[in-house]
Amino acid sequence: MRRLAFLAAPALAMLALPGAAFAHPKLVASNPAANTAVAKPTKLSLTFSEDLVGSLSGIELVMTGMPGMANHAPMPIKGFKTDAKGKVLTITLPRALPAGSYQLKWHAVAADQHRIEGQYAFTVR
Repeated sequence: MRRLAFLAAPALAMLALPGAAFAHPKLVASNPAANTAVAKPTKLSLTFSEDLVGSLSGIELVMTGMPGMANHAPMPIKGFKTDAKGKVLTITLPRALPAGSYQLKWHAVAADQHRIEGQYAFTVR
């Protein structure tokens, strides 16, 4: 009986931990927000529900359309810097984004080490 109690103790301890310890990060806010039009940003920010592991979290940014250019091929945006502090991932661009439509794909990793992904679109006017 003592052996069974010894083996069951770690399992019971895990059940006693708060559920948030096992949650995945969720995107709770972004700037620019999804499906909005903004004036030429030089910084983007994503706020998550949990503290991030900065080296494992980031974005891909692609210009998907440009005013006056039909059939514009998707153009990846490069040269930006990302910085994760707590729940916020900040993206600093080398220069303001030109007018057009953009697709932002993000990936976030919190303490549980599970990679969560998402995406949204916005427009620069």
